[in-house]
Amino acid sequence: MPANEILSLNDVKLLVDTFYSKIQRDALLSPIFNERIQDRWPQHLEKMYSFWQTLLLEENTYNGRPFPPHMNLPVGHEHFEHWLSLFTQTINELFTGEKAEEAKWRAGNIAKMFESKIAYFREHQKGFVQ
Repeated sequence: MPANEILSLNDVKLLVDTFYSKIQRDALLSPIFNERIQDRWPQHLEKMYSFWQTLLLEENTYNGRPFPPHMNLPVGHEHFEHWLSLFTQTINELFTGEKAEEAKWRAGNIAKMFESKIAYFREHQKGFVQ
């Protein structure tokens, strides 16, 4: 079991870089991420550092709305389940402690919320102006 806790921006960067390197190689998720992000991976990773730094370290560096870029992705339950599984696996490989548990809890909530919002928008697309 790892002995490291998530305490600093460097820890957040390790988490994000390790997780997204798995995403980029994953048979199910890489086509979706790579098509959307294309050659903007450095910018995406910077945004994710800021997002998780804000959530886990309470350092308000993220400024944005995380859902809109995901609204029209071609994803279903299996994608969210797999994304969460890879995220949890990454946390368990690298970290322990309160912030590691919080990161897994927050990721689970994000996955549930995004999945339900995407389903809602798909059901109500007629008449919905983006």
